[in-house]
Amino acid sequence: MRICDLRQKEVINICTCRSLGCVTDVDINPETGCIVCLIVPGPGRLFSVFGRECEFIIPWKDIVQIGEDIILVNVKEEEIKSPH
Repeated sequence: MRICDLRQKEVINICTCRSLGCVTDVDINPETGCIVCLIVPGPGRLFSVFGRECEFIIPWKDIVQIGEDIILVNVKEEEIKSPH
């Protein structure tokens, strides 16, 4: 699987059954070459006109399954928000 394949998948939190959005970026450990986390944009400000308030940083260990169309994660959303 390529990183561009991950970007086309929707991320679903199995704790809340809520869609977090689609992967926009990944963080890679330069020493090992392994993916450390997925980055998903958070909810937009004022109808998404003025950008994003935060983004979801999802550690690789919290990914439950990667399917053909979606990525299932098991996270507490308040713990994965990072100010933009």
